[in-house]
Amino acid sequence: MSACKLEHVNVTVADPNAAAQLMGELFGWRVRWEGPALSGGYTVHVGSEDQYLALYTSRAQDAQSKDFAKGRPLNHIGVEVEDLAAAEARVVAAGLKPMNHADYEPGRRFYFFDPNGIEYEVVSYRG
Repeated sequence: MSACKLEHVNVTVADPNAAAQLMGELFGWRVRWEGPALSGGYTVHVGSEDQYLALYTSRAQDAQSKDFAKGRPLNHIGVEVEDLAAAEARVVAAGLKPMNHADYEPGRRFYFFDPNGIEYEVVSYRG
């Protein structure tokens, strides 16, 4: 069997453009594509050349709704960074609250929730 890699994760958000802008500010990701999606929805793909988040909203989605319960079925999205302190500073500057900091073998991490209630784990394996 050939090696596999995760190419993308698709999540529902209230405002795909706002979510993509935040991901760009926090992680340096760029919009790869955006446009119409299934069932009259709209999607923005934000990430790197070989992996991305698909940020989706349906046409009927109430843009003010935050009824996206953690763990149904998504628990969190893990993002690896080289400089954990710099990533945390960007999260704080965006008005978000880092939490659950931990040092563990082989790395260090913290978590935060974005404005859509999606939890992110930010991890560094570099000292």
